[in-house]
Amino acid sequence: MRHVIIGAGAAGIMAAKTIRSCDADAVIVVVSEDRFVHSRCMLHKFISGERDEQGLNFAGEDFFREQDITWIGGAIVQKIQDDAHEIVILREGHKERIAYDKLLIATGANSFMPPVGDFRQAKNVFGLRHLSDAQKICHAVKDHSRILVVGSGLVGLDAAYALLERGLEVSVVEMADRILPIQLDATGAKAYEALFEKAGCQFYLGKKASQTLMNEDGMIHTVILDDGTELGCDVIIVAAGVRPAIDCVAGSNIQAERFIEVDDHMATTAQDVYAAGDVTGRSGIWPNAQKQGQIAGYNMCGMEMKYVDTYAMKNTINFYGLATLSLGRGEVQEGDEVLLREDSRTYKKAIIRDGVLDSITLQGDMDYSGIYQYLIKNKIALPEEKDVFHLNFGDFYGIEADGQYIYA
Repeated sequence: MRHVIIGAGAAGIMAAKTIRSCDADAVIVVVSEDRFVHSRCMLHKFISGERDEQGLNFAGEDFFREQDITWIGGAIVQKIQDDAHEIVILREGHKERIAYDKLLIATGANSFMPPVGDFRQAKNVFGLRHLSDAQKICHAVKDHSRILVVGSGLVGLDAAYALLERGLEVSVVEMADRILPIQLDATGAKAYEALFEKAGCQFYLGKKASQTLMNEDGMIHTVILDDGTELGCDVIIVAAGVRPAIDCVAGSNIQAERFIEVDDHMATTAQDVYAAGDVTGRSGIWPNAQKQGQIAGYNMCGMEMKYVDTYAMKNTINFYGLATLSLGRGEVQEGDEVLLREDSRTYKKAIIRDGVLDSITLQGDMDYSGIYQYLIKNKIALPEEKDVFHLNFGDFYGIEADGQYIYA
């Protein structure tokens, strides 16, 4: 059996591992635009200079050799010809055709560039999704000091943090009234805002980039906000979301509009073609992508398995020594019980819905954190008269009786 995997990210690498574990004799080929296997979660460490390309490799230096997998890096998949069971790639200026028995599309997602002024045309505007993006940013900031980051989610703040570490002048524009608006509430976000400002970062909150002024050399030198504020800049990093990378499926029988459609087995609408990870439009956190890759790998080997999204949304944040764990959806609905606890060193917030823990934020104190993802993803009723912020596995017998858990 010949398995071809497009993409060497979390989903693609996990699928390759799974296929090899199921079939020692299978031919496995991994094709990727990337020339280095890397974790996108670590790209800021490359920008700051803390790690080089090899230091971002989450699979292991000898992964492909040890697993007897052929890796074709630096290749662009131009077309998937599912009727012929082959893909067409472009590598070093030459077209090649690669046949497959089973195909997995794990191409991930690309940075979304909003249609603001000349953002999409300018030479000094970058996203931050791939190692190639980080490499371009490092080259661009060598001779420049004024950096503007648009968006203050995790990617935007990772970029800002890395560039502040390099001693550069960093400003961040965020349309929400706080930084990290998806991950944290106002209290949790304020602690990081103070730390970044102490490091020299300037924030423009509740504002949008509206217009740009570009020189004849194709470089934007000024961004104008919606309130008329003008910000001078040399390099712009846009962290305004992502879009699934689906260009390679154009003209095929693979159904895709905004993302590739898959069933519970991670199978697409084309025979013998599967998809996993961000390209499917499902939850984009790392464990989900790995689980999808694993399920796809099993099914590609004929072992019927279904993907069930049981992971609670999880974000771990750590800037300037302040750690935060955010689990769950974090949105308060009518009827929810909200518990808060705050002192000079810690901030904790729990949202309880119908007697079940829906979300929790722990900032500054990670004690007892291991239990919470288990409680959220399994929707286990909380024990009465127990301090939610000090639960541990010892509070549960772990025995289910008539659908209910018995508590110690």
